[in-house]
Amino acid sequence: MAERGPLAGVRVLESSLLEPAALGMTLAELGADVIKVEPPGGDYVRTMAWPIIEGVSLLHWHVNRGKRSVGIDLRTSTGVDLYLDLVERSEVVIEAMRPGALARRGITVQRMRERNPALVVCSVSGWGMTGPYRDVPAHGIGFDAWAGLAAPAVDDEGFVNLPPHTTVGVRVTPVWGALAVCAALLRARATGVGAHIDLAQSDVAAATNWYAIEGTRAYERPATEVTGNPSDGGARRAPGVAGMAGSVRYQYYRSMDGHVLLMASEREFWRNFCRAVGRSDLFEANPGEQYADHARGNRTLRQELQAIFETRTTAAWVRLGAEANCPIAAVNDAASIATDPQFRARLPWSPAEEGGAELMPGPIRLVDEEPVPLRAAPGAGEHTDEVLRSVLGMAGARIADLRAAGVVDGPVPPAEPDAEG
Repeated sequence: MAERGPLAGVRVLESSLLEPAALGMTLAELGADVIKVEPPGGDYVRTMAWPIIEGVSLLHWHVNRGKRSVGIDLRTSTGVDLYLDLVERSEVVIEAMRPGALARRGITVQRMRERNPALVVCSVSGWGMTGPYRDVPAHGIGFDAWAGLAAPAVDDEGFVNLPPHTTVGVRVTPVWGALAVCAALLRARATGVGAHIDLAQSDVAAATNWYAIEGTRAYERPATEVTGNPSDGGARRAPGVAGMAGSVRYQYYRSMDGHVLLMASEREFWRNFCRAVGRSDLFEANPGEQYADHARGNRTLRQELQAIFETRTTAAWVRLGAEANCPIAAVNDAASIATDPQFRARLPWSPAEEGGAELMPGPIRLVDEEPVPLRAAPGAGEHTDEVLRSVLGMAGARIADLRAAGVVDGPVPPAEPDAEG
């Protein structure tokens, strides 16, 4: 268990399948003791997707790192009793499956609260606990498609297909979930009042796409009431980043060896850029508005800028932006970012020997504090005996009986004297 981090001392009981387990991972990275309760044989996330590293999916190595695994068969009444015993000794329960999965095993929120009134329960599901899609099965990309974040691409034969995109709903949900859990935990510790959090990955995907969704809604009002960007003369661009295609001062450009993003939409930044490249004439001819001016539709200026950007490397442009006080960013892909100096400084790889695969650290940094040590994602039921002994005070002989009866699962530990036997 982690002995440092802001959540050190907080015990979290997690029942999860697949990538929603990243909520528990996020809490573990902050120091919580996260105990993942798995069915016999374990979460099938270990065999899902690609790549497969040493016979185990990268998905598992990533989302289940930092946890302990206990194998319990919740189809048995004894297994349910064990689970409730763990609930009594925990502060948080994460149910990251379809709604009601635990309740169908007899582990209702009411029963958990009877054992632990201050318990914080966070139910993570695809579509949430209400609404017509409540019981519809889905995977992570489905929530992005529903929320307008993964528009279909079309190939040369006219077939539509899933385009490359960053999966949002399932990846951002752990952030909202961790925030909600920590807030509820603060209240529970202060007042003894627990909480039941209903967190839908589809809701999170839509909330992340709020700018486009709310912008579209706003444009449904008359043009006399809702206009576009004042620097464009009030013309209505497509909402969200969809309206950036015709931008010039806020746009992608080819560099000598890749691409950069120029973000000189403020007049000050635009002036600084033009001076830095020895082209003050471009500023004098196109000073623009003070704020949010993208010189939209100025094709002549765009051609000038493209010619300028092709004269230096991406790294050189990033340095110029820093020196001249003008925002210019490198445009990376999943391969090139690993060589980027900012990535190397902030997100150093953990070695495969420690984490099962080379993994990026979490993004939270506590100034003047060492990060929580990495714990590799566990094997199915790897910590069954350890947890039952340390958390429930169970004797080895009792654990052996439960294993023989098929109630608990996991590797048999080496024989050792039983402290309670």
